[in-house]
Amino acid sequence: MQTGSANSRENVDLQENYTASTPSVSPLVREKDICWEYAEKLEGNKVRCKFCQRVLNGGISRLKHHLSRLPSKGVNPCTKVRDDVTDRVRAIIAQKEEIKESSCVTKPKLVEAKPPGNISMVKASMPLESVVSPIQKVFPTVSSMAPPSLNNQENAEKNIALFFFENKLDFSVARSSSYQLMIDAVAKCGPGFTGPSAEILKTIWLERIKSEVSLQLKDVEKEWTTTGCTIIADTWTDNKSRALINFLVSSPSRTFFHKSVDASSYFKNTKCLADLFDSVIQDFGPENVVQIIMDSSFNYTGIANHIMQNYRTIFVSPCASQCLNLILEEISKVDWVNRCILQAQTITKFIYNSALMLDLMKQYTGAQELIKTGITKSISNFLSLQSLLKQRSRLKVMFNSPEYSTNSSYTNKPQSINCIAIVEDNDFWRAVEESVAISEPFLKVLREVSAGKPAVGSIYELMTRAKESIRTYYIMDENKCKIFLDIVDRKWREQLHSPLHAAAAFLNPSIQYNPEMKFIPAMKEDLYKVLEILLPMPDMRRDITNQICTFTKVRGMFACNLAKEARDTVPPGLWWEQYGDSAPVLQRVAIRILSQVCSSFTFERHWNTFQQIHSEKRNKIDKETLNDLVYINYNLKLARQMRTKSLEADPIQFDDIDMTSEWVEESDNPSPTQWLDRFGSALEGSDLNTRQFNAAIFGASDHIFNL
Repeated sequence: MQTGSANSRENVDLQENYTASTPSVSPLVREKDICWEYAEKLEGNKVRCKFCQRVLNGGISRLKHHLSRLPSKGVNPCTKVRDDVTDRVRAIIAQKEEIKESSCVTKPKLVEAKPPGNISMVKASMPLESVVSPIQKVFPTVSSMAPPSLNNQENAEKNIALFFFENKLDFSVARSSSYQLMIDAVAKCGPGFTGPSAEILKTIWLERIKSEVSLQLKDVEKEWTTTGCTIIADTWTDNKSRALINFLVSSPSRTFFHKSVDASSYFKNTKCLADLFDSVIQDFGPENVVQIIMDSSFNYTGIANHIMQNYRTIFVSPCASQCLNLILEEISKVDWVNRCILQAQTITKFIYNSALMLDLMKQYTGAQELIKTGITKSISNFLSLQSLLKQRSRLKVMFNSPEYSTNSSYTNKPQSINCIAIVEDNDFWRAVEESVAISEPFLKVLREVSAGKPAVGSIYELMTRAKESIRTYYIMDENKCKIFLDIVDRKWREQLHSPLHAAAAFLNPSIQYNPEMKFIPAMKEDLYKVLEILLPMPDMRRDITNQICTFTKVRGMFACNLAKEARDTVPPGLWWEQYGDSAPVLQRVAIRILSQVCSSFTFERHWNTFQQIHSEKRNKIDKETLNDLVYINYNLKLARQMRTKSLEADPIQFDDIDMTSEWVEESDNPSPTQWLDRFGSALEGSDLNTRQFNAAIFGASDHIFNL
């Protein structure tokens, strides 16, 4: 099999590297670096990564650091490289570093580690060789079974692995940016470094890092006087049916997590909810808040009316990403679309519930997955249909291959005949193509509004273009066109429409000056309503009509070439800041409106952590500590999300596969052996969704932070 040969080649390459690092053997000179299989050589000293297509200067060395995803040498990490390739390249880099160290270091020296600040540390007083390993401490009788000797790299990796296994840490922790930063910092301390105790972590360092995160928020608050901010109320229900509300605050620089509240006892009590929202608004200052985004669960609480009556300049807007998800959900319920999804799931269930089939599929798809996990069920369905469509020809070849047809492990299963019939059915593939064509425009809108950037000025245009794509696709089928457009229009009227969206579209220069876009009277009415709210006094809006004309008729600074050239390339809020001086009152309003997000953009929620916070069994001290931990953890996640925007991460898709989804699960109650058999050798390729694995093996009483 191809996978086996690739693994054998990799083992040989790593063995050669290991042999080269032995002092008694001269390093081998390779005619061609093994990492060239991941790159295309260009002119000069440039290479192109085969995974992300990025062009790098500096040859194969820069490519290695690019693929390793290590924060070194100023190389942007690859966002599409497979984890097995990353591990392989990291091993090669580590072996190379060992060769350098062995050539310049003759005798290791013990270094006394000095503690930072006033934190006391224990000094090392014994050589590393005499330190008892964690396994020997717990199981002293198995010491004879340990390998006779390990080099420094292997010994370090072994002890890091033990730390992960002993504390049941999610393997994805090793992908975080702070993981490698921690290891680098410890390495600089040398032998003898003693890590901070649990008490020091829980007190001194928790308070210090919380203060640092809070200071970052203070820096962002300075821009609120100009841009304003959006409060996001993100509601969800845990496994005990408790209504939990996460409050976040967003502005152009970044989004911050504020706090999490258990509102189960008063979620339908308007007075209590009003008091809660009043307190959050006061935390940020009513004069700074432009809008509050809340999901549909608040529709029946009356809280929106309370906010608009008591805070005249604050708008209440729907969550655009939630509304778009409802559109996709309605589309997936159309009979033929639903039938298409069920047939596609038949194929993936058959493949992913057999280790042999999974390995065979990986061979024919070039190690690509068929399933994609989105942030919601509906998004997962259409992303997976896209993925399946891309692999159509390879799947047909696989099911007709000798490896499949001559192996009784595949062909004897009842699902096999059904899968072959579906794969060979042209009507099925036409349905897949059609489902992908009508869903992709709305997935594009979702990506735009869920990326955490100000998009309130774009939602009208994006939705208009998405509807136009459906009209174009069904230009010869009015009945189908009407079915899907009715779904979109109904959800737009019920969920998505907001006067703030219309005003933002009117003030967005890329839309205002686009001859293809026409403003209907209702949009202008919404603009005037918004201006009356944000400029409540007559003297504040005395010259506003003239300033609107200056903007729409392209006069003053709006007419300069720089302003014209920047209409489609500069964010609209920044455009107004730079070129809106000819209409100063309208400028202030435009900046505040166009600087807002229109969605509670989605990222991985930390369910276990929130459940600990809202647990009634925890005492007050632990609850305060957990609140601090979530505040830090959530904001670090948000900061990382902001940093990785340029790496083209898909905001509506998770990296890992949800192995409990309907695209994998065969029945409501799968047996344990069936569940484990599904993974097979895929565990070695990091295909297992570690979030689901974490939830499966850790009980409700397993506390993440062990307080």
